[in-house]
Amino acid sequence: MYNKSKIAIFRKAGTPVSIEECSIPELKQGELLVKNEYVTLCRSDISTYMGKRIEKSPTILGHEIVGRIVAVAPGAPAADLNGMLLHEGKRITWAIYASDPDSEMSRLGIPQKSPDLFKYGHEQLTETNTLNGGLAEYTIIRKNTPVIVLSEDVPVNAAAIINCSVSTVAGAIRLTGGVEGKRVALWGTGMLGIIACAQCREAGVREIIAVDINSERLALAGRFGATQTMKAGELDPSLLKADCTIDFSGNLASMGATVDALRIGGTAVWVGGVCPQEPIRLDTEKIVRNLYTIKGLHNYNADDFRAAVSFMEKHHADYPISELIYDGFTLDQTEEAFRYAIDNNPFRVGIHF
Repeated sequence: MYNKSKIAIFRKAGTPVSIEECSIPELKQGELLVKNEYVTLCRSDISTYMGKRIEKSPTILGHEIVGRIVAVAPGAPAADLNGMLLHEGKRITWAIYASDPDSEMSRLGIPQKSPDLFKYGHEQLTETNTLNGGLAEYTIIRKNTPVIVLSEDVPVNAAAIINCSVSTVAGAIRLTGGVEGKRVALWGTGMLGIIACAQCREAGVREIIAVDINSERLALAGRFGATQTMKAGELDPSLLKADCTIDFSGNLASMGATVDALRIGGTAVWVGGVCPQEPIRLDTEKIVRNLYTIKGLHNYNADDFRAAVSFMEKHHADYPISELIYDGFTLDQTEEAFRYAIDNNPFRVGIHF
């Protein structure tokens, strides 16, 4: 029934994305075939498109995806992470990765670093490895991918960002060791920083301080729960005395500021620094004497993913999440969508099917 899929192929920076068609292969043991409903262009997709980061190519970019099951292979999971039955017609979201649940990294709680890691939207397109990204009509959900059935109430564009932005934020908050009743400062009010304001608010954070260079985005952070906003470069971070800080910007000065802003015994979590850049200089004596903890996060685990789905299902109507996504393109217009994202810098650009 499902024989062909339209796909958008990225080959290298400076070359337009091409829209082509490929055969849908027979599903392997344990796999699901999903008809994609919506995909958003993550900042990492745009960085790859622009050549700021290198991925295996050619590839099908896009990993912030939501879709509906249209075929189930033998051995596929009968239920999702929450025990909900999986079958044709179910609307699902899935993690950015598939990996062996019995690997050492998985047992340590970091399955996204397992040796056999498969990442949607980051794999090379070959004759035997296709339909592995979101910029396609269909995606094959590989064995050992965390999957969750998603409420039909969640708007499709908000649903798409769950398996990257929202899950990564959930992971960052987890790494702080607990935020309820605390003073938290967030650097960077892009998609992750804005969503972090909302997640922190729902987690019971006492004070949420959003820091950025963009006044418009700082104003929006207030609508998502920030209790205070500050312009980066215009504050003395040492005066903040935050229990926890999180950097989503990847800016070296901001990452350093997240450490300077801590109270004694505080924790800084770095999320944004995922592209090659110069090393950062830190005052090691200050870190040691003040008992600081610095943690890095890249992607997330299944518990974070589950928390992200729960947050979105409960609170999608409490915040103007859909307003963060410019909804104006189809798969055939993928090249135009990337150009719009670069020229206009919205929080996200959405592509509907």
